[in-house]
Amino acid sequence: MDFDRSIFKAYDVRGIVPDQLNPEIAYAIGNSLAGYLKPTTIAVGRDMRVSGEELGEALISGINDRGVDVVDLGMISTDALYFAVGKYGYDGGVMITASHNPSEYNGFKICRKAAVPLSGSEGLDVLCDDLVHDRMEKSSSRGSIARRDILDDFAEHVLTFVDPHSIKPFTLAIDAGNGMAGITLDPVFKKLTCKVIPLYYEPDGRFPNHPANPIEKENLIDLQKAIVDNSADLGAAFDGDADRMFLLKKDGTPLGGDMVTALVANKLLAENSNQTIIYNLICSRAVPELIKRKGGQAVRSRVGHAIIKPLMKKHNAIFGGEHSGHFYFRDNWYADSGLIALLVCLELLSKANRELGDILAEIDPYVRSGEINSRVKDIDVKIDEVAAAFADGESDRLDGLTIQYPDWWFNLRPSNTEPLLRLNVEADSPDLLEEKVKTLTEIVRS
Repeated sequence: MDFDRSIFKAYDVRGIVPDQLNPEIAYAIGNSLAGYLKPTTIAVGRDMRVSGEELGEALISGINDRGVDVVDLGMISTDALYFAVGKYGYDGGVMITASHNPSEYNGFKICRKAAVPLSGSEGLDVLCDDLVHDRMEKSSSRGSIARRDILDDFAEHVLTFVDPHSIKPFTLAIDAGNGMAGITLDPVFKKLTCKVIPLYYEPDGRFPNHPANPIEKENLIDLQKAIVDNSADLGAAFDGDADRMFLLKKDGTPLGGDMVTALVANKLLAENSNQTIIYNLICSRAVPELIKRKGGQAVRSRVGHAIIKPLMKKHNAIFGGEHSGHFYFRDNWYADSGLIALLVCLELLSKANRELGDILAEIDPYVRSGEINSRVKDIDVKIDEVAAAFADGESDRLDGLTIQYPDWWFNLRPSNTEPLLRLNVEADSPDLLEEKVKTLTEIVRS
């Protein structure tokens, strides 16, 4: 089959429809997956993207032609797909989504039994090779399709991570970004006393209001206004497939995913001492420092769910967090759920009886640049150039380039989904941060 192999990423399959990804390719991926996993049943869900239904039908047809049954979960969030695979014991799952990417993109997040993800070196490489060599097969008996509504069961599951009665009647502004959070949040918040100010809850894969990518500050403007106008206690924003979540303080200031990681770790370690928590290497130094202060074991990781989930299993970690807004829980089949993280933070704030900003002031003494993206001609050459410029620092290549000094550090790494270099810088003071960001961006973009 002739196709663009670059759609097979480190953690998923993703590309522009129909130029890179189309029903023919979707069929082949489904057929190959059924041969690779040798399953009895695969669960399939999709987000609200315009191309999702057509790609889903082709994917399911490819699975069925291999004699494998499909449970069609309809439109759901990615964390709900992981829940379904884990809870009901399906042999695998496929979420049809391109997460936060623009509307012309779509793709597949794929997992095996117990919600264990396939990655570029663990399964996705096999599927890609099957497509290259046209290894499609048809069974003598075709698989079936059953449909299942899981939203109520999913709501019941995520609420087991907190005591719903302990959560105070907060006023929250929540931006679903016309993504899947608009469907998954209502059954959960019906069980709580919180007042929700909903923004863009109607699923719409054209993203008529703003891109469903809350890591970009311009996509938070409407939410920030809603927080202030409604005197909300805090805000939350979800990405398109609703597995990532970002918190905002009552003044509209957004938190990085690393600070949410610190908050969740704070609560979990208060209740479960001497537990291991995974954090990715982009997270603030405040995260491992807090984990150690609270008696936990901090383990540093590369970026990405296909990396963190196996690492959590290896260390029996209770929790894992990423700067990008992914939060993983041992009792959630080690899978990520922004919704669970939000509930845990609400319970933390309720029991502490303090505002979010006050708690953060105690655990976060640093200043950060946020993610600075740059397009460069040769990523490897540019990383080596930066490494040479900061050769006097303590460096490692665990994921991209990290160089640390006593009062500041940075990470520079290639994106796994886009042709970009991503720079993150943290320092002890605003002036030092400004100086180092200026120096680094000049080198990267020169």
